[in-house]
Amino acid sequence: MTTPKSTEPADTGRTPLVELDDVSKYYGNIRALEGVSLEVHAGEISCVLGDNGAGKSTLIKIIAGLHRHDAGTFLIEGEEADLSSPREALDRGIATVYQDLAVVPLMPVWRNFFLGSEPTRGKGPLKRLDVDKMRETTRSELLRMGIDLRDVDQPIGTLSGGERQCVAIARAVYFGAKVLVLDEPTAALGVKQSGVVLKYVAAARDAGLGVVLITHNPHHAYLVGDRFILLKRGVMSASHTKDSVTLDELTRQMAGGSELEDLRHELERAPVPTHLGGHDQ
Repeated sequence: MTTPKSTEPADTGRTPLVELDDVSKYYGNIRALEGVSLEVHAGEISCVLGDNGAGKSTLIKIIAGLHRHDAGTFLIEGEEADLSSPREALDRGIATVYQDLAVVPLMPVWRNFFLGSEPTRGKGPLKRLDVDKMRETTRSELLRMGIDLRDVDQPIGTLSGGERQCVAIARAVYFGAKVLVLDEPTAALGVKQSGVVLKYVAAARDAGLGVVLITHNPHHAYLVGDRFILLKRGVMSASHTKDSVTLDELTRQMAGGSELEDLRHELERAPVPTHLGGHDQ
Protein backbone atom coordinates (compact mmCIF):
# COMPACT_ATOMS: atom_id res chain seq x y z
CA MET A 1 0.00 0.00 0.00
CA THR A 2 1.42 3.39 -1.00
CA THR A 3 0.98 6.39 1.26
CA PRO A 4 -0.53 9.58 -0.18
CA LYS A 5 1.97 12.18 -1.20
CA SER A 6 2.00 15.68 0.25
CA THR A 7 -0.40 17.60 -1.97
CA GLU A 8 -1.03 21.31 -2.29
CA PRO A 9 -4.73 22.26 -2.03
CA ALA A 10 -6.29 22.50 -5.46
CA ASP A 11 -7.25 25.88 -6.86
CA THR A 12 -11.00 26.14 -6.35
CA GLY A 13 -11.40 29.33 -8.38
CA ARG A 14 -12.77 31.19 -5.35
CA THR A 15 -11.04 34.11 -3.70
CA PRO A 16 -9.94 32.99 -0.22
CA LEU A 17 -11.12 35.04 2.76
CA VAL A 18 -7.52 34.96 3.97
CA GLU A 19 -4.45 33.87 2.07
CA LEU A 20 -0.83 33.69 3.20
CA ASP A 21 1.72 33.15 0.46
CA ASP A 22 5.32 32.31 1.40
CA VAL A 23 5.03 34.28 4.66
CA SER A 24 8.02 34.55 7.01
CA LYS A 25 8.65 36.11 10.42
CA TYR A 26 11.99 36.69 12.13
CA TYR A 27 12.91 37.91 15.59
CA GLY A 28 16.47 39.11 15.13
CA ASN A 29 18.42 36.07 13.98
CA ILE A 30 15.71 33.67 15.11
CA ARG A 31 13.49 32.17 12.42
CA ALA A 32 9.99 31.87 13.88
CA LEU A 33 8.24 31.22 10.56
CA GLU A 34 9.56 30.80 7.03
CA GLY A 35 7.84 30.26 3.70
CA VAL A 36 4.39 29.34 5.04
CA SER A 37 1.37 29.37 2.72
CA LEU A 38 -2.25 28.98 3.81
CA GLU A 39 -5.70 29.48 2.31
CA VAL A 40 -8.89 30.05 4.31
CA HIS A 41 -12.15 29.73 2.38
CA ALA A 42 -15.73 30.52 3.41
CA GLY A 43 -17.46 27.40 4.71
CA GLU A 44 -14.22 25.48 5.19
CA ILE A 45 -11.92 24.59 8.07
CA SER A 46 -8.17 24.92 7.55
CA CYS A 47 -6.21 23.08 10.23
CA VAL A 48 -2.69 24.07 11.25
CA LEU A 49 -0.90 21.24 13.03
CA GLY A 50 2.41 21.18 14.83
CA ASP A 51 4.10 20.49 18.14
CA ASN A 52 5.26 23.16 20.59
CA GLY A 53 7.76 25.44 18.90
CA ALA A 54 6.49 24.60 15.42
CA GLY A 55 5.44 28.19 14.71
CA LYS A 56 1.69 27.93 15.32
CA SER A 57 1.60 30.85 17.79
CA THR A 58 3.53 33.10 15.41
CA LEU A 59 1.13 32.26 12.60
CA ILE A 60 -1.86 33.13 14.82
CA LYS A 61 -0.30 36.47 15.78
CA ILE A 62 0.22 37.43 12.14
CA ILE A 63 -3.36 36.60 11.13
CA ALA A 64 -4.73 38.27 14.29
CA GLY A 65 -2.84 41.52 13.66
CA LEU A 66 -0.54 41.24 16.68
CA HIS A 67 2.65 40.91 14.59
CA ARG A 68 3.52 42.04 11.09
CA HIS A 69 5.07 39.51 8.72
CA ASP A 70 8.58 40.21 7.44
CA ALA A 71 8.32 38.56 4.03
CA GLY A 72 5.71 37.06 1.74
CA THR A 73 2.16 38.18 1.03
CA PHE A 74 -0.85 38.41 3.36
CA LEU A 75 -4.18 38.87 1.54
CA ILE A 76 -7.65 39.48 2.95
CA GLU A 77 -10.37 38.82 0.36
CA GLY A 78 -7.83 39.31 -2.41
CA GLU A 79 -6.41 42.60 -1.11
CA GLU A 80 -2.92 42.85 0.33
CA ALA A 81 -3.05 43.50 4.07
CA ASP A 82 -0.59 44.82 6.62
CA LEU A 83 -2.50 44.66 9.89
CA SER A 84 -1.26 46.86 12.72
CA SER A 85 -3.51 45.67 15.55
CA PRO A 86 -6.07 43.04 16.59
CA ARG A 87 -8.74 45.76 16.36
CA GLU A 88 -7.88 46.29 12.70
CA ALA A 89 -8.06 42.52 12.12
CA LEU A 90 -11.47 42.44 13.80
CA ASP A 91 -12.65 45.34 11.65
CA ARG A 92 -11.60 43.29 8.62
CA GLY A 93 -13.67 40.33 9.88
CA ILE A 94 -10.96 38.24 11.56
CA ALA A 95 -11.78 37.11 15.12
CA THR A 96 -9.32 35.12 17.21
CA VAL A 97 -10.30 32.94 20.17
CA TYR A 98 -7.25 32.16 22.28
CA GLN A 99 -6.74 29.11 24.45
CA ASP A 100 -6.74 31.26 27.59
CA LEU A 101 -10.13 32.84 26.94
CA ALA A 102 -10.45 36.52 27.78
CA VAL A 103 -13.43 36.22 30.13
CA VAL A 104 -14.28 37.63 33.54
CA PRO A 105 -15.20 34.48 35.52
CA LEU A 106 -17.50 36.17 38.07
CA MET A 107 -19.51 38.10 35.46
CA PRO A 108 -22.62 36.50 33.97
CA VAL A 109 -22.52 34.84 30.57
CA TRP A 110 -24.43 37.68 28.88
CA ARG A 111 -22.02 40.30 30.20
CA ASN A 112 -19.02 38.36 28.90
CA PHE A 113 -20.77 37.86 25.56
CA PHE A 114 -20.89 41.66 25.06
CA LEU A 115 -17.71 42.55 26.95
CA GLY A 116 -16.31 45.72 25.39
CA SER A 117 -19.24 46.09 22.96
CA GLU A 118 -22.17 46.69 25.32
CA PRO A 119 -25.34 48.16 23.74
CA THR A 120 -26.94 51.09 25.56
CA ARG A 121 -30.26 52.92 25.58
CA GLY A 122 -31.24 56.43 26.50
CA LYS A 123 -29.17 59.60 26.05
CA GLY A 124 -27.03 61.87 28.19
CA PRO A 125 -27.38 61.30 31.93
CA LEU A 126 -30.12 58.72 31.26
CA LYS A 127 -27.85 56.55 29.14
CA ARG A 128 -27.49 53.04 30.55
CA LEU A 129 -26.67 49.49 29.55
CA ASP A 130 -29.43 47.69 27.68
CA VAL A 131 -29.38 44.64 29.92
CA ASP A 132 -32.60 43.12 28.56
CA LYS A 133 -31.26 43.23 25.01
CA MET A 134 -27.95 41.68 26.06
CA ARG A 135 -29.67 38.86 27.95
CA GLU A 136 -32.10 38.06 25.13
CA THR A 137 -29.48 38.35 22.37
CA THR A 138 -27.03 36.12 24.23
CA ARG A 139 -29.71 33.49 24.81
CA SER A 140 -30.94 33.55 21.19
CA GLU A 141 -27.48 33.59 19.61
CA LEU A 142 -26.32 30.66 21.72
CA LEU A 143 -29.47 28.75 20.77
CA ARG A 144 -28.89 29.57 17.10
CA MET A 145 -25.51 27.84 17.40
CA GLY A 146 -27.18 24.92 19.19
CA ILE A 147 -25.96 25.92 22.66
CA ASP A 148 -28.80 25.64 25.19
CA LEU A 149 -27.58 27.21 28.44
CA ARG A 150 -29.81 26.85 31.42
CA ASP A 151 -29.28 30.42 32.58
CA VAL A 152 -27.33 33.23 30.87
CA ASP A 153 -27.23 35.02 34.25
CA GLN A 154 -24.90 32.40 35.73
CA PRO A 155 -21.24 33.41 36.08
CA ILE A 156 -19.30 32.25 33.03
CA GLY A 157 -16.72 30.77 35.40
CA THR A 158 -19.27 28.09 36.35
CA LEU A 159 -19.35 26.76 32.78
CA SER A 160 -17.12 23.94 31.62
CA GLY A 161 -14.10 24.71 29.48
CA GLY A 162 -15.91 23.41 26.42
CA GLU A 163 -18.98 25.56 27.10
CA ARG A 164 -16.82 28.68 27.50
CA GLN A 165 -15.15 27.95 24.15
CA CYS A 166 -18.60 27.61 22.57
CA VAL A 167 -19.74 30.96 23.98
CA ALA A 168 -16.62 32.58 22.49
CA ILE A 169 -17.37 31.02 19.09
CA ALA A 170 -21.00 32.18 19.16
CA ARG A 171 -19.84 35.68 20.15
CA ALA A 172 -17.49 35.88 17.17
CA VAL A 173 -20.25 34.77 14.80
CA TYR A 174 -22.68 37.34 16.23
CA PHE A 175 -20.26 40.23 15.88
CA GLY A 176 -19.82 39.58 12.18
CA ALA A 177 -16.59 37.57 11.93
CA LYS A 178 -15.88 36.16 8.48
CA VAL A 179 -12.78 34.31 9.63
CA LEU A 180 -12.55 32.55 12.99
CA VAL A 181 -9.09 31.62 14.30
CA LEU A 182 -9.17 29.07 17.13
CA ASP A 183 -6.04 28.54 19.21
CA GLU A 184 -5.93 24.95 20.50
CA PRO A 185 -9.61 24.98 21.58
CA THR A 186 -9.55 21.34 22.72
CA ALA A 187 -6.07 21.25 24.28
CA ALA A 188 -7.17 21.21 27.93
CA LEU A 189 -10.41 19.28 27.44
CA GLY A 190 -11.44 15.66 27.81
CA VAL A 191 -12.91 13.57 25.00
CA LYS A 192 -16.55 14.51 25.63
CA GLN A 193 -15.93 18.27 25.97
CA SER A 194 -13.63 18.20 22.93
CA GLY A 195 -16.46 16.67 20.95
CA VAL A 196 -18.80 19.46 22.06
CA VAL A 197 -16.35 22.13 20.94
CA LEU A 198 -15.68 20.45 17.58
CA LYS A 199 -19.43 20.35 16.97
CA TYR A 200 -19.62 24.13 17.34
CA VAL A 201 -16.51 24.63 15.23
CA ALA A 202 -18.38 22.74 12.50
CA ALA A 203 -21.46 24.91 13.17
CA ALA A 204 -19.37 28.05 12.55
CA ARG A 205 -18.17 26.51 9.27
CA ASP A 206 -21.77 25.69 8.31
CA ALA A 207 -22.72 29.31 9.06
CA GLY A 208 -20.35 30.30 6.23
CA LEU A 209 -17.27 31.32 8.19
CA GLY A 210 -13.76 30.41 7.20
CA VAL A 211 -12.19 28.68 10.21
CA VAL A 212 -8.51 28.31 11.09
CA LEU A 213 -8.15 25.53 13.67
CA ILE A 214 -4.76 25.46 15.41
CA THR A 215 -4.13 22.10 17.05
CA HIS A 216 -1.55 19.46 17.87
CA ASN A 217 -4.19 16.71 17.68
CA PRO A 218 -4.49 15.14 14.20
CA HIS A 219 -7.56 13.13 15.23
CA HIS A 220 -9.50 16.29 16.10
CA ALA A 221 -8.25 18.02 12.96
CA TYR A 222 -9.25 15.16 10.67
CA LEU A 223 -12.78 15.00 12.11
CA VAL A 224 -13.64 18.52 10.93
CA GLY A 225 -10.85 19.75 8.64
CA ASP A 226 -10.95 20.41 4.90
CA ARG A 227 -7.30 21.50 4.55
CA PHE A 228 -4.25 20.62 6.63
CA ILE A 229 -0.98 22.52 7.03
CA LEU A 230 1.80 20.86 9.03
CA LEU A 231 4.44 23.07 10.63
CA LYS A 232 7.79 21.91 11.92
CA ARG A 233 10.34 24.28 13.48
CA GLY A 234 8.77 27.25 11.72
CA VAL A 235 8.69 25.65 8.27
CA MET A 236 5.70 24.16 6.42
CA SER A 237 6.51 20.46 6.19
CA ALA A 238 3.33 19.37 4.36
CA SER A 239 0.07 20.65 2.90
CA HIS A 240 -2.95 18.43 2.20
CA THR A 241 -6.62 18.51 1.34
CA LYS A 242 -8.98 16.07 3.05
CA ASP A 243 -9.22 13.83 0.00
CA SER A 244 -5.44 13.61 -0.45
CA VAL A 245 -4.43 12.24 2.95
CA THR A 246 -5.60 9.56 5.37
CA LEU A 247 -5.79 10.01 9.12
CA ASP A 248 -3.01 7.44 9.56
CA GLU A 249 -0.71 9.32 7.21
CA LEU A 250 -1.55 12.68 8.78
CA THR A 251 -0.82 11.21 12.22
CA ARG A 252 2.44 9.68 11.00
CA GLN A 253 3.62 12.98 9.55
CA MET A 254 2.52 14.86 12.64
CA ALA A 255 4.41 12.41 14.86
CA GLY A 256 7.62 12.84 12.92
CA GLY A 257 7.35 10.14 10.26
CA SER A 258 10.79 8.71 9.52
CA GLU A 259 12.26 10.38 12.63
CA LEU A 260 9.84 8.42 14.80
CA GLU A 261 10.76 5.21 13.00
CA ASP A 262 14.45 5.90 13.64
CA LEU A 263 13.71 6.49 17.31
CA ARG A 264 11.76 3.24 17.50
CA HIS A 265 14.78 1.33 16.22
CA GLU A 266 17.02 3.07 18.74
CA LEU A 267 14.72 2.17 21.63
CA GLU A 268 14.21 -1.45 20.68
CA ARG A 269 15.72 -3.87 23.19
CA ALA A 270 18.67 -5.89 22.07
CA PRO A 271 17.65 -9.56 21.59
CA VAL A 272 18.22 -11.71 24.65
CA PRO A 273 20.68 -14.57 23.92
CA THR A 274 18.99 -17.95 23.97
CA HIS A 275 21.92 -19.51 25.87
CA LEU A 276 23.51 -17.58 28.69
CA GLY A 277 25.82 -20.37 29.78
CA GLY A 278 23.82 -21.29 32.86
CA HIS A 279 23.45 -24.74 34.42
CA ASP A 280 20.97 -27.14 32.91
CA GLN A 281 17.89 -27.56 35.02
